[in-house]
Amino acid sequence: MRNDELTMGHEMSATLSSDHRVIDGAMAAQYLLSMRQYIENPATLLD
Repeated sequence: MRNDELTMGHEMSATLSSDHRVIDGAMAAQYLLSMRQYIENPATLLD
């Protein structure tokens, strides 16, 4: 809501917790990037 009015928007937050003894941060970041691309373009899941 903005100024007491309903508004349309696109917003999502996602976080990922990982054990750095098992996985490094770069691999976790790549996973989140891939997940973002699939959420923004779900038709790519059908390829």
